[in-house]
Amino acid sequence: MDSTYFSCTGCGKCCTDLRLPLAFPEAVRWIGRGGQVDVLCEALPWPVEPDADNAYAAYKRKRTFAASSGELPIRVGITLAATFSGPCPNLGADLRCGIYEERPLVCRVYPAEINPFFTLKPEFKLCPQEAWQAPTPFAIDGVLVDAVTRDAIDASRRADEGSVEMKRALCERLGLDKASVTNEGFVIVTPEREHLLEALIEVQNDANAPRATERDWTFVSNRRATVDTLIQVGALGVMEVEASQQGCQYIAL
Repeated sequence: MDSTYFSCTGCGKCCTDLRLPLAFPEAVRWIGRGGQVDVLCEALPWPVEPDADNAYAAYKRKRTFAASSGELPIRVGITLAATFSGPCPNLGADLRCGIYEERPLVCRVYPAEINPFFTLKPEFKLCPQEAWQAPTPFAIDGVLVDAVTRDAIDASRRADEGSVEMKRALCERLGLDKASVTNEGFVIVTPEREHLLEALIEVQNDANAPRATERDWTFVSNRRATVDTLIQVGALGVMEVEASQQGCQYIAL
């Protein structure tokens, strides 16, 4: 059997210089504590429905909402992310989490993976070498041993699936209509804190409100070939430089 051994050393490296994905209630609490939350937008061309047995497509479909970019059907994925440079604002001088009992789900999951199509690879994690020399296994043949971590992963996946309609409504309230191509990068928008907090609360309280007219989304890329290809298939596409002039930040992967 292939086992991965892990035990947190409390080094704090995983709590530094992050865009930390948050569930809706977590984003509200984060802003309430004075933190910054960005909105990350990406989209997938979705010209036809994939086969029913396409597990990866089914996973993406549950976490995105349908939209259009010109003549091209797409699916848009939205991530709320706590953003900070340097140590997390909740990390104490003793490298202990000041909100440990209320820490975000993604913090509870680390270093495991939430996406079932990603495997845990220690070399891609921030943890020091000694963290991977624990006496007991963390995962065996890719299956997590720790039940608490498994529960956190399940909760995170349910939160992603359950918030899709709220994310669509949030984009409408904030006027968002630009997204990167999935796996190329992210379009990042940083709304004013109080405005975003108000929108988050409104969206959660009005989950069953009627849908407004759908926006036409524009793809943003730093690759000329990508933009040209999108335009050729009837989609809307602009280069990163043009989008930045309209207040959008683009981060390439």
